[in-house]
Amino acid sequence: MRIFSSTALAVCAALWMGAVAPATADTPITYTDAGRALFSFAAPDFWAVRTGGPREIEDTELGDPRAVARVMGVRPVTDDNVWMGFVSPAGVASIEGGLRYLEDIDKFLVKDPRVTSTTDTRIGGLPARVIRGTGTRDGRGINFTATVIDLPKDRVAVVVAILRDGADPAYVDVLNDVFASFRALQ
Repeated sequence: MRIFSSTALAVCAALWMGAVAPATADTPITYTDAGRALFSFAAPDFWAVRTGGPREIEDTELGDPRAVARVMGVRPVTDDNVWMGFVSPAGVASIEGGLRYLEDIDKFLVKDPRVTSTTDTRIGGLPARVIRGTGTRDGRGINFTATVIDLPKDRVAVVVAILRDGADPAYVDVLNDVFASFRALQ
C-alpha cells in the first residue's frame, strides 16, 4: 500500500505523540556497554534483531572517520520498509550531547533531512527530545523520528525509527509497542 507524504508524516507524528498502547512485544532485549546494562526494550514477534559493536564509519566526501557506538536494530523479517535502531554513545551524557551526536552521524542515516517538528516528552519515565522529519535513504523517500532519551548516570539512548514511503501504517502501532516497553536499567 502506498502512503502519500502527508499521511506518512502524520503516521510518524502519531508514533511519538503519546498515543501508545500497552506493549505487546514479546522478546526482551537488553542494551549493554562494557558489561553494564543500560536499557531494555521488547522486540515484536517476527522481527529480526541485529547487533553490531562499536565501529568507525567514514564520511567519503570529507575523509572524516566518525565513531559509532554499538547499534541494535530491529525490523520486520518480511519487510524492509521499517527499521528502528538503538544506540548509547559513550561520553554522551545529556540530551544536548545526544543531539550533537545525531548531527554528527545524520548523513549516514538520512540524506537531505528536513526537520518538521521537535518535541520534549518523557519515555519510560525519562526526559526525552523527539525530532520528526523527512528525507531520503537509499534513494527512497522516508519519514524519520530521532529520539534522545536522558538515561541515569550520565548516559543517553538515541533511537531512530525510519518508515520508507510505502510502509504499512499498521507498523506505527508496533513501533509504539516497542517504545512503550523501553526501560532504563541503571
